[in-house]
Amino acid sequence: MRYDLAVIGSGGGAFAAAIAARGKGKSVVMIERGVIGGTCVNVGCVPSKTLLAAAEARHVALDQRFPGIATNAGPVDAAALIGGKDALVAGLRAEKYVDLAAEYGWQILHGQARFAEGPVLEVALHHGGRTRIDAEHYLIATGSTPRTDGLDGIDRVDYLTSTTAMEQTELPESLVVVGGGYVGLEQAQLFAHLGVEVSIVGRFAPHTEPELAGLLAGVFGDDGITVITERATEVDTDCAGVVVTTASGRRVTGQRLLLATGRTPVTTGLNLDAVGVKTGVRGEVVVDEHLRTNNPRVWAAGDVTGHPQYVYVAGAHGTLVVDNAFDDAGRTLDYHHLPAVTFTTPSLASAGLTDTHAVEQGYACECRVLPLEYVPRALVNRDTRGAIKLVAEQGTGRLLGAHVLAAGAGDVIATAVYALANRMTVHEMAELWCPYLTMAEGLKLAAQTFTRDVSKLSCCAS
Repeated sequence: MRYDLAVIGSGGGAFAAAIAARGKGKSVVMIERGVIGGTCVNVGCVPSKTLLAAAEARHVALDQRFPGIATNAGPVDAAALIGGKDALVAGLRAEKYVDLAAEYGWQILHGQARFAEGPVLEVALHHGGRTRIDAEHYLIATGSTPRTDGLDGIDRVDYLTSTTAMEQTELPESLVVVGGGYVGLEQAQLFAHLGVEVSIVGRFAPHTEPELAGLLAGVFGDDGITVITERATEVDTDCAGVVVTTASGRRVTGQRLLLATGRTPVTTGLNLDAVGVKTGVRGEVVVDEHLRTNNPRVWAAGDVTGHPQYVYVAGAHGTLVVDNAFDDAGRTLDYHHLPAVTFTTPSLASAGLTDTHAVEQGYACECRVLPLEYVPRALVNRDTRGAIKLVAEQGTGRLLGAHVLAAGAGDVIATAVYALANRMTVHEMAELWCPYLTMAEGLKLAAQTFTRDVSKLSCCAS
């Protein structure tokens, strides 16, 4: 079987590449050993965000901030909640993946692919039999999987991961989350808002500006989440469930354990050595700036490369690979204004450099932190938990980074992405039009703090 492009995997990067290749008139085959759609639609972005939205709806009903409004929330029917999530995922998987592949006209083979000298792919089909695929170019887009190593005693515990946690049709009474990155933060608050007693162990929001991380930790405390900013070293079981021991010897107990300590690139069974494709210290497929591996006919995209693990990065990778492979375009990606969002409540978003990273890169910088109490949208929402931090180059005022903790921070940060991409200064940002009573106005107000005292501005005439 001869194709122009053979893609291993069927997630965001794989589909972006296949669509781009079909747009160039190239023949494509895709091999998937699991469920079509990859991480994002099946066990990542889509299911986690719909469950977070559901949990937030319940939390708002229990935490009504507006006088004269009475709300309440009963117990959670976890089976119905998970059933609704599964129905949404199945619908999107069919519409945006399976049906789309048929519409564009490429074949999906269900089986395990492995490289052989050539390079060629040998595929063990799930329904039985084997087939051999020869392609002009190959794309490894196999994604990543939750990391489950690095904690003594983990083999003695029936733990959850971000994947299996979202399959539970019964809620535990208590949960210990190990890991304070974006997955750990989202999952901890998700279960807390569903009524579970939650503890979170590990570095809290380790890649977040400290001013914002401290505010979010306070929010977690208000939500009843116990925050323990120590490294977990060991886990064991007892009569009540699990016991997590920290580096200082503190013991944290819960009915269930959720591991959220990162993700590992998936390369198992691909036989990469046979075609000279190298992997790095974290198991990632080593690629150059054009996403080509050591083998000139083999490329990689998405999480498996060890690059930032966002579906929009994987999608950009997929189209870039196709342009470089078939048109010799020499394209690269610029990550300097790449946005990141953690969908807690309030949500956390960033783009560009942190204060520390700016200094490490040799910038003389100045920063401003604007509490949300100065943002009119937050005042009318009766929720001023959060802040906006801007990092600017000293002298020129060029924006180097923006960091937001606020309701809708992911939408706010999109504005900062455009400012970073166009090398705008905070002074230019301070003078732009911005609609009143939007959270995005907070960016303009934060920019104005470089030259003005915003506490002395009229709330309707910034």
